[in-house]
Amino acid sequence: MDPQEYIVRNAVPNEFKEIGQLLVAVYSQLEGFPKPSEQPDYYRLLANIGEITQKPGAELLVAVAPTGHIGGAVVYFKDMQYYGSGGTATKEKNASGFRLLAVSEASRGLGIGKLLTKNCIQRAKNHHNRQLLIHSTKAMQIAWKMYENLGFERSEDLDFTQGELSVYGFRLIL
Repeated sequence: MDPQEYIVRNAVPNEFKEIGQLLVAVYSQLEGFPKPSEQPDYYRLLANIGEITQKPGAELLVAVAPTGHIGGAVVYFKDMQYYGSGGTATKEKNASGFRLLAVSEASRGLGIGKLLTKNCIQRAKNHHNRQLLIHSTKAMQIAWKMYENLGFERSEDLDFTQGELSVYGFRLIL
């Protein structure tokens, strides 16, 4: 299926459980990423992802195929103060962010991650923010390359450690 056939829209409440299951499945299968038994709070956040939409300016976005299949999801934050990560990112001004991007196994290789990322970039521009911030880990090397190809640059000032996991910041100047 062509990624242009997918539409990106805000998730609706009856999709939250399916999206949570998608996120848990994707993140728990990443080689080198903590497992649910190692970071249960993080996986609880993923499973209950719909709750994040209660934060001001937070949007749970989905890429949906014409068949209704959810190919991927991401959480966009209009204002970094609600981003909810460690480190200094939540103190950044005139900045949007996104996190928890995941693409279903069946939709990998179709450009869904790029489609969701570009949608977040456009939303940040529409909100007149000057930068878009994200975090990634070594277990997400495919995503790193995509982010860098879209113009994101490593920003060591945004790095932090979550438990024993090193988390790396990226910044796109808009």
